Amino acid sequence: MAKRKIVWSPNAEIDLLNILEYFYLRNGSKAYSVYLNSKIRKTVKLLNSHPFLGLQSDIENVRSLIEGNYAILYQVDRETITINAIWDCRQNPDNMISPK
Repeated sequence: MAKRKIVWSPNAEIDLLNILEYFYLRNGSKAYSVYLNSKIRKTVKLLNSHPFLGLQSDIENVRSLIEGNYAILYQVDRETITINAIWDCRQNPDNMISPK
């Protein structure tokens, strides 16, 4: 089975950058942000070998993979895995916008 290409949507990239910036500003150091970025990206790489690892969401073809306090929302297609959003599970779910 050929590996699918992992593609980050602009929204997912912004989500991740906002999370990392928050911890950088809060802690006054980039150490935790570097650590968190590494953990999230390692988890995303697991999708190459196991694209259906995450739980199926209510939205067709959208799955959710949990890493710590974060849900990685992604979509599996024939040739790609698209990371749609990174959601901090400690937030109010009513604030979440459905990935497209």
